[in-house]
Amino acid sequence: MPPRPARKALNAYHHGDLRDALVQAALREVELGGPEAVSISALARKLGVSQPAPYKHFADREMLLTAATAEAFRQFSAMLRAAIEKPSNRSKLSRFAQVTLDFGLRRNGVYRLMFASRIMACAPKGSELHGAAMETFELLLEALEAPAVDLLRERSALKIWAALHGVVMLAEQGLLTGQLAGVSREELVEDIVEQTKLALSVAIKAAGKAGR
Repeated sequence: MPPRPARKALNAYHHGDLRDALVQAALREVELGGPEAVSISALARKLGVSQPAPYKHFADREMLLTAATAEAFRQFSAMLRAAIEKPSNRSKLSRFAQVTLDFGLRRNGVYRLMFASRIMACAPKGSELHGAAMETFELLLEALEAPAVDLLRERSALKIWAALHGVVMLAEQGLLTGQLAGVSREELVEDIVEQTKLALSVAIKAAGKAGR
């Protein structure tokens, strides 16, 4: 009687793109345990492939995490794009901000991979990862719904991006529970949005008057 073929792991990928399967599996691990949870050998076992197979696509763990971070930014940008293009009574910037807050808290492991690890800092300009991150920034510029005047829009985008990151990180640490200053994190984000819009509007008007 011929031996039965070995059973594949239940979550093994079926066929085709092992590279993408590794990236998606890495993101699942990051979501559960942060970037430090990713192990190439463990992913190979879960996907039901040989230990050397992943190295045909990624030379090391760092390269896999870089690809996973780029994919995380693409997923994030897709969520942001859907939010700001959907008809709503709320401003695009408000929708951008609230999606960022929700993503940062609901998928904190992935968020930390994107914004609180060395992966992004080591990405050279022009790389796949850098391009994916800049796509997110371009969506933020669009969400501001303001003309490009003397880089005022870009500076405002950086300020609100930094502020939103601070809210997410403080909330994740349990320091924004609604008890401090009697404001929820969602309300705090809306305050940041309104202050940003007002400050940018004033700055653009002042720049227009100065240029006359």
